[in-house]
Amino acid sequence: MRRVIVTALFIFVCFLLQCTFFRALAFAGIVPNLIIILTASFGFMNGERSGMLIGFFGGLLIDIFFGSVIGFYALLYMYIGYANGKFCTIFYPEDIKLPISLILFSDFFYGITCYVILFLLRGRMDFKYYLVHIILPEIVYTIVITLFLYPIILWAHRKLEQGEKRREKKFV
Repeated sequence: MRRVIVTALFIFVCFLLQCTFFRALAFAGIVPNLIIILTASFGFMNGERSGMLIGFFGGLLIDIFFGSVIGFYALLYMYIGYANGKFCTIFYPEDIKLPISLILFSDFFYGITCYVILFLLRGRMDFKYYLVHIILPEIVYTIVITLFLYPIILWAHRKLEQGEKRREKKFV
């Protein structure tokens, strides 16, 4: 139960920060994608199911407040969480290269998918402009914020695991 509450709190705080605080710190209209950081982190720390659930609820919040169609971002983030959950078996908390690279690829996949679904199908063919002015700056900004946010997520993950192990020992 504690894990569910902490996870919901993380989703809400990341969504709130992304939509308020980082909007004020936007560089050329680019905001870091905290929901991708959270979805990818929980995915490779806890597995596919956790990544999918975090992605779904984070994406659903974005759909409700900013999406034109309910479910697009929820589905996209859910796929990202599932894909990152596949790397759960090779996750080592001490190594930051895997989280950084997975978050980078997740944000790139997110940007490409949004371009194809939201822009290319509407006849906007200038991919080079979208790549240089939207996708790549967002990836860089997201990676910089990951360096600060990921240790907090990792710390919370470790604390939750320690609490669960203590409760298991008391129960047995």
